[in-house]
Amino acid sequence: MTADLWTAVFIAILAAFAGYEVISRVPVLLHTPLMSGSNFIHGIVLVGAIVALGLATTNLERAVGFVAVVMGAMNVTGGYAVTERILAMFDRSKSGRPPP
Repeated sequence: MTADLWTAVFIAILAAFAGYEVISRVPVLLHTPLMSGSNFIHGIVLVGAIVALGLATTNLERAVGFVAVVMGAMNVTGGYAVTERILAMFDRSKSGRPPP
């Protein structure tokens, strides 16, 4: 049991470092399209959390599933809000500048 736990912890830490390295090397122009794509993936994760919560049988599973659904919903909502704000910065009709 402890070997499985340490393997899971090692994989999570390795994924965090790999994710940080990949995201830190993304050019500024690609952040908005990548954020929109990641929001789509997070939506799929949210659906998976809802399905897992629906299949939960014990109180612990229900509690973990509920937390997963709440955190996933916050992640998706916040991601779309940030993407909307970023896209509004590029909206030329609101900036007063004429289109090219």
